[in-house]
Amino acid sequence: MSVRTTPTPQRRSSLTIHHLDCAPMRPLGGAPLVSHCLLIATGSGLVLVDTGLGAAEVSEPRRLGALFRHTLRPELDLSRTAVHQVRALGYDPYDVSDIVITHLDLDHAGGIADFPHARVHVMADEYRSAMRRDTRLEANRYLPAQWAHGVDWIVHDTADFDWFGFPASRVLRAPDILLVPLPGHTRGHSAVAVQEPDRWLLHAGDAYFFHGEIDLRRPRCPRTLALHQRLVADDHELRLGQLERLMQLRRAHPRLVRIFSSHDAHEFDALANGE
Repeated sequence: MSVRTTPTPQRRSSLTIHHLDCAPMRPLGGAPLVSHCLLIATGSGLVLVDTGLGAAEVSEPRRLGALFRHTLRPELDLSRTAVHQVRALGYDPYDVSDIVITHLDLDHAGGIADFPHARVHVMADEYRSAMRRDTRLEANRYLPAQWAHGVDWIVHDTADFDWFGFPASRVLRAPDILLVPLPGHTRGHSAVAVQEPDRWLLHAGDAYFFHGEIDLRRPRCPRTLALHQRLVADDHELRLGQLERLMQLRRAHPRLVRIFSSHDAHEFDALANGE
């Protein structure tokens, strides 16, 4: 699919980033998980990074499949959906002009359908994997009904921007928002980098699940989460290699880059409280 150039928003000095939990989960035998999404208010509109579960999953939980529902046990509450939280913050959902997706797993892409007018940015490898679903794992992780309404896809098939030694694809300007390929969890998995005035936020998606995995003194992960990540990874060894790269980035730029993942409640609480 060809890449379509997106309009460049006008620069505005103020920038507001809201941290949203769009699908709390209470997995069997594990600590609570969040679905960490970003709502970025720019000078020309709103941008979402990931979308969590959508209204359709709340109204029809069977769409998620029995395995997902019974093992991860999501809280299916309409007030938790991205579209409801956008309204609760005083914004018009129609002003969400762009959605930037780390990957198209069903717990990240459900809210796409609640913003049918928005452009959806994704890396080409992820787009191809989700559309083709060539493997049993991909057939289980992607839910085509979440984009059956017809999506204005912006497929990024090049990474031509250097970001701290990582290849990246610029999605939008003012602020700079980049897709940073980190394959492993899925074939086209990416992180999303967002430039704040004095630092970068790096939403690492499902590159890891637990904040201890990027602890520079004592990397660690609860056994159940470690097993889950191995089972759902497209390429587990590649994912571990990406994790090492993230640790190197954190070591080299501890103040300039703030790294966080999709599902860690500790990281979500810290950022939501302004840390």
